[in-house]
Amino acid sequence: MNYNGPMEIGVEISLYPLAEQFVPEIHDFIARLAAAGDLKVVSGSLSTQVFGEYERVFETLRRELRVTFESRAAQGGKAAFVLKVLGPLGAGARGCESAD
Repeated sequence: MNYNGPMEIGVEISLYPLAEQFVPEIHDFIARLAAAGDLKVVSGSLSTQVFGEYERVFETLRRELRVTFESRAAQGGKAAFVLKVLGPLGAGARGCESAD
């Protein structure tokens, strides 16, 4: 299949800040993803799903992963991310959600 227009994808992300107080960092990361505005962000108990146009999803992830890594480095720590990417998704894909 040849895509001439925008390609919709979904990414499932789990963030593991290697820190004792990890919950605020996870909530901050999710809030920054949601602030992008043109992505659908669905939070679950174990992961967050992000849906949107391929370029926008990866542009946002590239920026926000770096912010997280820089924040952890400034505190002398590290973070691990696990990402699963699904695509291409059909029209209306921003409404798809899977159960956690």
